Amino acid sequence: MTTERNRATGRPTLEEVAVRAGVGRGTVSRVVNGSAQVSPRAKQAVEDAIEELGYVPNRAARTLVTQRTDSIALVVFESGERFFAEPFFGRIVQAVSSLLVARNLQMVLMIAQAPEERRRLEGYLTRQHVDGALLLSLHGDDPLPSVLEERGVATVRAGRPTYAAHGTFVDADNRGGAREAVAYLRRQGRRRIAAITGPLDMAAGIARLDGYRDVVGDGPVAFGDFSEESGAAAMQRLLEYHPEVDAVFAASDTMAAGALRVLRHYGRRVPQDVALVGFDNSAVARHTDPPLTSVDQPIAEMGREMVRLLLAKIDGDETGDSETVLGTRLVIRGSA
Repeated sequence: MTTERNRATGRPTLEEVAVRAGVGRGTVSRVVNGSAQVSPRAKQAVEDAIEELGYVPNRAARTLVTQRTDSIALVVFESGERFFAEPFFGRIVQAVSSLLVARNLQMVLMIAQAPEERRRLEGYLTRQHVDGALLLSLHGDDPLPSVLEERGVATVRAGRPTYAAHGTFVDADNRGGAREAVAYLRRQGRRRIAAITGPLDMAAGIARLDGYRDVVGDGPVAFGDFSEESGAAAMQRLLEYHPEVDAVFAASDTMAAGALRVLRHYGRRVPQDVALVGFDNSAVARHTDPPLTSVDQPIAEMGREMVRLLLAKIDGDETGDSETVLGTRLVIRGSA
């Protein structure tokens, strides 16, 4: 039996892949769609045939049959400048992208902060364009997750909501991680411990401040927004109003890097005069001088778990709300 190459495009067809692999058309279809209901031997034969023939799945045709777009939106509610500056986003995008590629799905990255960007984004996120959405860096009581679910667009968010809400989220133990970091500073003999917070309209910012207060109580606090510039400004305020501070817990590595720069400018040695701890255990923490002690959160695992939960919702295997909180650990380096 022979098969005829697609006349319109000259590209190899699904039937050609089946013949080359020595399997049925349905088996090829299951492999292409990422189904687990294929034997390892058949899967390998199909993958080899796909590579030999240069077969590319016809997404448009499959969408007509399955009523799916095979596209997942990864939506970041920050400015483009913030997105490219903060290591958290790059790490989670990499984790999400690699898992979606393995499932033959395409990722649509959307960054929106300004009102016009937000309006375009809300108009695009429909079942005609995406099967589901992963939502990062939501602020306050943003209604978008509920709006999308009402449209039939499955959603999973990074971080627990700051308000009582239904939905599925994946988060790190931000409060526990902050508590561990500040308790470590206390065990090191530090008695005047200050905090630089993240934005308090985000769950991570609130939880990390709560973890600090679990240990210190009502200690000196300066407010930041996770950026390096805000960390520097917050450190300057702390030195102005609380010059006796001998340790600082910063709610992100980038803010800690900004604080370190200010401490050096004012002649405060780290860690001899002021110990410093960050949060994220990002590349920033390894390249400051001295390297930052930091709370590690499993960012790649968070991304993979978000994808797993979203695909389960899309496939109908997960219909209820789900809350996943992953553990953190303190990584000791030279700053504390």
